[in-house]
Amino acid sequence: MELSEAILARRSIRRYTAQPVERATVERVLDAARWAPSAHNRQPWRFAVITDEARRGQLAHAMGDQLRTDRRADGDPPELIEQDVSRSIARISQAPVVIVVCLTLGDMDHYPDARRQTAERLMATQSVAMATQNLLLTAHAEGLGACWLCAPLFCPDTVSATLSLPADWEPQALITLGYPANTGKPATRQPLETRVIFS
Repeated sequence: MELSEAILARRSIRRYTAQPVERATVERVLDAARWAPSAHNRQPWRFAVITDEARRGQLAHAMGDQLRTDRRADGDPPELIEQDVSRSIARISQAPVVIVVCLTLGDMDHYPDARRQTAERLMATQSVAMATQNLLLTAHAEGLGACWLCAPLFCPDTVSATLSLPADWEPQALITLGYPANTGKPATRQPLETRVIFS
């Protein structure tokens, strides 16, 4: 598949068939992710891959519980909360593969001042995001559907504890992965001239 074709045709896919995804296919997707550029070439990305159905369900329900707690604190209507929680649990638990994308600062530079340390963390975050884009494009090229969810940013401790992640792995995103059950929603983008300044 041509790169330009993959970029234009990729969609967020939230529903999958029951067809399992072979481990070799998942590994190819992850291998492409690790070839992304990164700050200082430190490659601060880490990936936790969950294919076990019970494990996916455990993660989905733990995240759902935190979502429910947060929405209740916001004072949202109970029926809307439960709809949101049920939808979240289904999206995560019904995907054949879930990949939790994490960052680690272990190999990044460390500074005594907050200004440079904040910049270093941001560089690591950007590096992980670029790896995630490689992952999504390669999944599409492999005939898979995928959806990027940022929910772990709202409950990183819950994700880390549920999956027993290493202490320095910071959950950034959750990618659901599988063979698509539909083509996703039509994509729209704002006109280029509204997003660019040439000088």
